[in-house]
Amino acid sequence: MPIIDVHGHWGPWPFLMDTGGAAPGDAALNLELMDRYGIDLQIVSASEAVVYDAVAGNAALAETLAGCPRLYGYAVVNPNRLERSAEDLRACLATGRFLGAKIHTTYPGVPIGSPWMAEAFAMLDEVGAPLLLHTWGPDVALLPGLLADRPRLRVIVGHAGGDAWREAAHAAAACDRLYLEHCRTLPDSGRVAYARAAGVPVERFLFGTDSTLVDPCVALGVVRDAGFTDAERERVLWRNAADLFGLSPPEPA
Repeated sequence: MPIIDVHGHWGPWPFLMDTGGAAPGDAALNLELMDRYGIDLQIVSASEAVVYDAVAGNAALAETLAGCPRLYGYAVVNPNRLERSAEDLRACLATGRFLGAKIHTTYPGVPIGSPWMAEAFAMLDEVGAPLLLHTWGPDVALLPGLLADRPRLRVIVGHAGGDAWREAAHAAAACDRLYLEHCRTLPDSGRVAYARAAGVPVERFLFGTDSTLVDPCVALGVVRDAGFTDAERERVLWRNAADLFGLSPPEPA
């Protein structure tokens, strides 16, 4: 069965990582992990763009994507420098190798309920690009309100709220443009079942790994243990992502 990973990373991180000898900033590490677990395509953001300089990191990622057809990109948006990020996002999307935007709430210090995030959402609604949003904490419950007047914006709830996965489930049940992606290091039992019981349809679950920060086996285990039927698992592992990003069905890796 094909697999599309909607939450990956490319580039070195500013802390120690055990990568089994592979270079932590090399796309070869992404591909090695993808091959190990049968992941066909992966959508990644640049670590430099997330933690330091969004524009420079996006530019470095663009060069890497040109030689890696199995990788696509998110252009990281910094809400603190929104005008420059908006210009950069449009340029990245125009290459055809970037499929959406990524916003991390922690590194730029921009929580979901801040006016800077509201401005960023308005810009993204105008552009019409899907957003992968890092979420962690109960402010994930604010997302339906932020999307109420932004009909073009679709948001992947990265980590499905993290420790606030119950709040994320109810938010996604209340808004049909929120997608849950459950990657994290602690695979709390029952997260997916709780979201389904809350009313989130299978069409709005996506598969993400947080690779290369986290080994993809963790996210694959969550999907395996979620009780999906074969048809539902197919939707979660690739078909929902293909529909969201306008991708053709991937050839098996």
